[in-house]
Amino acid sequence: MSAANVTDTDGYAELRERGFAIAYRMLGSVSEAEDVVQEALLRVHRAREEGEELRSPRAYMATLVTRIAIDQLRSARARRETYVGEWLPEPLVEQATDYNPASEAELSDSLSMAFLALLERLTPEQRAAFLLHDVFAYPFPEVARVLSRSEASVRKLASRARSRLSEGAPRFEARREEQ
Repeated sequence: MSAANVTDTDGYAELRERGFAIAYRMLGSVSEAEDVVQEALLRVHRAREEGEELRSPRAYMATLVTRIAIDQLRSARARRETYVGEWLPEPLVEQATDYNPASEAELSDSLSMAFLALLERLTPEQRAAFLLHDVFAYPFPEVARVLSRSEASVRKLASRARSRLSEGAPRFEARREEQ
């Protein structure tokens, strides 16, 4: 994607911002979220260059980011199989020089580190359904399209996620020697 043929009117800045919000909350890592967003933006750009009509670039971006993030969460690296101990998400640090009251309010409404750690208890699909519906206010039919599942299945995933988060039990128990 070269700067010469991508302008601000293409909406990439807005897509990047929204994609990062989803990816960071899914993955809990700034660098992994940036990688996911970059991959999704490249796919959006490629689709536009190939003449594909994107009726809703935001929905297309949300779908791409969610699916790529789920793949990341499923991978052995993301499951932190070699890591011993509790995984904590990477903190999101804002640039102090770019103070903006609107973004400051959005940041304060954002998910906390503790909540990101709680999300670790969910399966990738539960996390996606919960975040897209409960945090980003996507309607269930749209979440179902993003996850390529039925609406009833997505409702069940979100319900299980809410139950899992409220019960306080970890997703898996570590063996005694790992502890």
